[in-house]
Amino acid sequence: MQTHTTPRQAYLDWLRILAIFGVLVFHSAMPFGAELEWHIRNKETSNLFLELVYWMHLFRMPLLFFISGTVSYFMLQHRSGGSFIGLRVRRLLVPVILGILVIVPPQVYMERITQGFKGNFWQFYSNMFTTGAYPKGDISWHHLWFIVYLLIYDILFAPVFVWIISSRGAAFRKGLNSLAKGKRVYLLAIPGIAVFAAFSRQFPETNNLVEDWCYFFYWLCFLLPGFLCIAQPSLMDSLQRNRYTSFLVAFLSIVGINYLRWNDLQPWDVLVNWDQDPGTYAYLALKAICAWGWVLTAIGYGKQYLDKPHPALNYLNQAVYPFYILHQTVIVILAYYVVQTTDTIGAKYLFIVITTFILSMGIFHLLIRPYAVCRFLFGMKPAAKQNRREADKPEKDTAEERILLPAS
Repeated sequence: MQTHTTPRQAYLDWLRILAIFGVLVFHSAMPFGAELEWHIRNKETSNLFLELVYWMHLFRMPLLFFISGTVSYFMLQHRSGGSFIGLRVRRLLVPVILGILVIVPPQVYMERITQGFKGNFWQFYSNMFTTGAYPKGDISWHHLWFIVYLLIYDILFAPVFVWIISSRGAAFRKGLNSLAKGKRVYLLAIPGIAVFAAFSRQFPETNNLVEDWCYFFYWLCFLLPGFLCIAQPSLMDSLQRNRYTSFLVAFLSIVGINYLRWNDLQPWDVLVNWDQDPGTYAYLALKAICAWGWVLTAIGYGKQYLDKPHPALNYLNQAVYPFYILHQTVIVILAYYVVQTTDTIGAKYLFIVITTFILSMGIFHLLIRPYAVCRFLFGMKPAAKQNRREADKPEKDTAEERILLPAS
């Protein structure tokens, strides 16, 4: 099968790394933001952390899914659809199972302690499988929901992806060139904006797959454009050219959103029948426009300034997936003890960020990266293949390590 190929883009690697670091910044703030609900909460809270979390939540997952669309494209090069699905099942499903059985239970246990559970971890774990699904029960995939969604998307759309990059999809790819002219590339955002505006209030985000009717399709509206943009490089070039416009949209929309929020002018705060008023859907559309603005700003400026290889890039590419799997459990365990201290919120936050980064990277470097079994469990490429690829063709990395990931 002949396939259309695009060379590796270093800026996408850097953006993925920055996005995963952003997840660390985001989740470390969750115990301290006012009006937030999370697994561990500090007694004193901060409106500034609330604003940080609110802003990042608008675009952190959209950016991750957009980049994940480019990941799927690179992993499909020189593979059949069946081989691609098999690889994704091995790299995504195995870590999810590990997460449900090993990584996530300490998070749920720490939360249950704050809710009055008196037993030790092993007593909790021995009864975990009889309680049902979280939040009523104790079995959960927590922040690993992103991996589950990504796996399902890739399985469902593998035939479409294969067709797009094959010789049969050449006319379609050529047709995408029309979107690269002027500002037409922003038309790719319309489906996501429409889905979010129409359904997000009726179907709030759950991350549990079976009841996540709005967000399951909303996230997909970022992954698919990510695939299309990398399959037709002229679209990425357009995003680079229009980066200032993207930033202007992102900046003005977040200013508008916060003006309404801070003055209690959100439609459901001032309208009796908010669910029937056009203003409600215009406001929701503005939130989706803001998300797209920040995503395309990151892509445009990233392509302009971050498209540079670096000796550390390959190591960091290997680290981001295990880091993502580990980081929230480390945060929750640390936060359980940190929130009991009398230090300032700022000091607690910095301690959690720095310590989580050191511990997660340390676990990756010392306990996961060197061992074949651990590499398999955390969805990494076998070390022999990795070392052979580094030695033989470092400039032609096929991005098979780009199995990037969410957060809840």
